[in-house]
Amino acid sequence: MIANSNNKILLPNDVRKLLNVDNREIIELCKKTSVTPKKDRRGQVYFSIDEVKKLRNAKSALTGRKMETREKTTTTLPAMTKPNSQAVVNGLLDTLNQMESNITSSMTKIIDEKLEGMDDVVLELVRCKTENENLKNKVNELNKENFKLKNILNSFKPLIAGFYIKKEEENNIML
Repeated sequence: MIANSNNKILLPNDVRKLLNVDNREIIELCKKTSVTPKKDRRGQVYFSIDEVKKLRNAKSALTGRKMETREKTTTTLPAMTKPNSQAVVNGLLDTLNQMESNITSSMTKIIDEKLEGMDDVVLELVRCKTENENLKNKVNELNKENFKLKNILNSFKPLIAGFYIKKEEENNIML
């Protein structure tokens, strides 16, 4: 305790020891009793003797109420029984099964949504592949015809002033 002019003051450490409470409980008691701790010139918090008496009275009133409520709850509540361990296990298994079915249905729904347009894509891919094969065959036929026409063109021999004579065709033409 520190003497200050005519009024005795107590530091928070002293109040904790006297009331046997921690800082949190001191704050709660201050709120309930409207006691505001003061600060000295150095910023140190202190309480007057009268304020500590108010805090002590509030604490004893709260402790009395807590005892009453404890007594009421112990007399009014039925005795707790231990839960059946098999029931707990069965409950957990049911919960896990529900979670599994929920996850499965969610994933199925998501995959179905993502794959919804894939059938059309596959059909379009098959159509494009068929068209590509047809075009390759057409190119091959045109190349053969081009080769044949070049051979026919080469079978003509120039004579004089734009006249040509056809040579006998060789049978080396690929068909």
